Amino acid sequence: MNSRAFKLRFRRRLRMRKLQVEELGQQAEQQLERNFFRRLERLANVRRFAGTWLLLMLLLAGCLAGQMSALRHYYQHATPVAGGTYTEGILGSFTDANPLYATSQVDISVSRLLFSSLLTYDAKNNLVGDLAKDWSVDDSGRLYTVHLKPNVKWHDGKPFTSADVAFTYAVIQNQDARSPLNPSWQGVAVTAIDPLTVTFKLPNTLSSFPYSLTNGIVPKHILGGRPMNALRSLPFNTAEPVGTGPFSLSTLEVSGDTVDNRQERVALDAFRDYYGGRPKLDRFVIDTFRSKDAMLKSFKAQKINAMVGLTQVPDEFKKDANIWKYSMPLAAEVMVFFKTSVAPMSDATLRQALVRATNVPAVIAGLNYPTLPVREPLLPKQLGYNPAYAQAGFDLDAAEKMLDQDGWLVGKGGIRYKNGTPLTFSLHAPDNSEYTSVATTLQKQWRQAGVDLKVVLESDTDFQNTLSNHSYDALLYGISVGQDPDVFVYWDSKYADVRVQNRLNFSEYRSGTADAALQAGRTRTDPALRVVKYQPFLQAWQTDAPAVGLYQPHFLYITRGKVFGLDERTMNNAIDRYSTVAQWMIREKDISQTRK
Repeated sequence: MNSRAFKLRFRRRLRMRKLQVEELGQQAEQQLERNFFRRLERLANVRRFAGTWLLLMLLLAGCLAGQMSALRHYYQHATPVAGGTYTEGILGSFTDANPLYATSQVDISVSRLLFSSLLTYDAKNNLVGDLAKDWSVDDSGRLYTVHLKPNVKWHDGKPFTSADVAFTYAVIQNQDARSPLNPSWQGVAVTAIDPLTVTFKLPNTLSSFPYSLTNGIVPKHILGGRPMNALRSLPFNTAEPVGTGPFSLSTLEVSGDTVDNRQERVALDAFRDYYGGRPKLDRFVIDTFRSKDAMLKSFKAQKINAMVGLTQVPDEFKKDANIWKYSMPLAAEVMVFFKTSVAPMSDATLRQALVRATNVPAVIAGLNYPTLPVREPLLPKQLGYNPAYAQAGFDLDAAEKMLDQDGWLVGKGGIRYKNGTPLTFSLHAPDNSEYTSVATTLQKQWRQAGVDLKVVLESDTDFQNTLSNHSYDALLYGISVGQDPDVFVYWDSKYADVRVQNRLNFSEYRSGTADAALQAGRTRTDPALRVVKYQPFLQAWQTDAPAVGLYQPHFLYITRGKVFGLDERTMNNAIDRYSTVAQWMIREKDISQTRK
């Protein structure tokens, strides 16, 4: 009985609960219909109102953000700070960091970062002390005394002394060491007077001598016991260099399985005990590239910060505000050097005609930068420069008359012939956009005079071999002249001799008059007298036309972002970009400033 009554009560409660749930469901549907769906229909009517408010809120937010940005620049400013890794890409290959042997662009770059010199150039291209505290010359002009800076250390912690200086030049003077610097140091007596004093006694007065003290110094305590004939093949030159420069070697990596795709990475760390103060950069890396395309690919991928070896900014970067172009004028001359020792360039009249057939302003107009023409072996700002001895200007009619009188007559196809031999020769030049443009322009200009010019563009390695062997008829190339008018190594007969290690007389020019004048000009200390002594050389050069001057080149340095501490300025050569490298910075930080 109790069980049946319980069941009935349970069923009644269950039905009541179901009824309550149904009632609540109906109420919820009514509320949803009344409070949501009916109001949803009205949303279209208020969209303008809602849109206006949304736009107003966005405008207020933008104004607030702009005001905050303006105030940030008012109370803060970005300033360069130390730190970071800087990677420079250079076309070429790394073979030797020893400053006594480094000759290629890559090798000299690595060497300059690792090794210091007695003298260097400041930001205004003036000669200043580096390892040297000061220097002087006696009344004879033959004895130079150099006082060294104290407390200079090698990368291995050993002290730097005058013994290292004396040892360095003893190596250069030793024929067995085979340093390309050897010819310039014959007959110079180098003596370490005390640990911080060294003297240089010259066989003759040499006004330009201080400019010779810009080569790197090597450590005696590491190389002193080595045979001179073995110095070129030591690990010191590549994997184990020790210098006094702002950076020390960290790692040397070589990648690639073929000559064409091989790449070297030379990583250098800031030298904390550097006598000029620890460099601002933590690390400096040099990556080598065999081709321009490979270097550009790395630059696009932001694997390198800078590019060396290009002569113009690639089109894809010209409108990129983050790409910086440093175009630095060089105290140098780009010329066409005629190999005067062989036909047809041995013909002085032909050379004079080619000078007159060269439209230098048109050549300069084809460059990507404004520059000055080169008209003689000295630059306008150098001591001894005289516009009276400038090469002949462009005169095609005069050039054609000279060729006619010399027996070069126009024949088939407009090419000139002499005794059945066509007037044709090769012009060798580095394979880059600038020299390609110049060579092509010269080819067209000289073709108008009846010359069949063959242009040969070469890779860096091949061109260096061409320079060393003098295997050309004519050479399109730039030479560093510097500040002093001593251009002896480029035009004296001695440096045309095949037995000389560094044959910088690219024209193989031989003139007794020029030799005597060059020797007299460099061995006088009085500036006015030097001017007089150089005149016969300039006159002989004008008459003999061993080369045709074109223009003063610029060094192009392309970076991603500004490099603080690096400014556009006149330099002697591309390596002088490192004269302020210890102060380079690539990072910026916002610093608060107080406004009154």
